[in-house]
Amino acid sequence: MEKQHPLTDLMGTAMEKIHTMVDANTIIGTPIQTGDVTLIPVSRLSFGIASGGSDFTTKNQKPEADNSFGGGSGASAKLEPVAFLIIRGESVKLLPVAPPPATTVDRVIEAVPEVVDKVTEFWEKQQGKKGQLDPDVVE
Repeated sequence: MEKQHPLTDLMGTAMEKIHTMVDANTIIGTPIQTGDVTLIPVSRLSFGIASGGSDFTTKNQKPEADNSFGGGSGASAKLEPVAFLIIRGESVKLLPVAPPPATTVDRVIEAVPEVVDKVTEFWEKQQGKKGQLDPDVVE
């Protein structure tokens, strides 16, 4: 069996440590139940890994001897909350964790889903009232 290079071990160890920090519950968090409302946190995870090394020979080294190795590795992870899924009955909404809209266009775009819901609700109520007579109106 061929001997593994020490750099392979460094990379493997760094990846194992990142794997222990990151799982599915890191991105889509554990649901939080409060009465009839369920909150599910949503996060963004970014990480980086770097590793490097070099082999050195010594003056008196025999040809069959292994070279001396010097190396290192490092990793960084950043977890950033981005939103909450809010589930209430049949309604599901996404509440972003973001700064408030800066411009009028941003505000309008953010309000579109709610406006569509209200218009749809109004339309359905009007369709239901079409066939009914108002008792206060005398013909």
